[in-house]
Amino acid sequence: MAIGVQRSAVSHWESPQGKNPSVDHLRAVAMMCGVTFEWLATGRGKMQLSEDAMLDSVSAADAILVEDLLELRLVQAFREASPRTRIALVEIVEELTAKRLGRTRPKRLPYATE
Repeated sequence: MAIGVQRSAVSHWESPQGKNPSVDHLRAVAMMCGVTFEWLATGRGKMQLSEDAMLDSVSAADAILVEDLLELRLVQAFREASPRTRIALVEIVEELTAKRLGRTRPKRLPYATE
């Protein structure tokens, strides 16, 4: 599913005896469907998000604020990569940039995945 859960999880959510989705999953479903979180979670309030609210609902971490198509491809590939691959990607880009600029590669910073 587009929000990163198995079909079986959605079946459990839909079942009368099933578990409820987490707040994060409810938020993701609301965003994907273009409905308000309150309406999806409680049935109250307006169902549809206004266009301004849709733009405001995109978290800064999820937003891709680039106009260059090559940069966009790099950001998308990075986000889809495993943590180990992300480290390798950053190190490759740092190395290529340092060579192009005739510098030594910057001092390696610790990574959250290490």
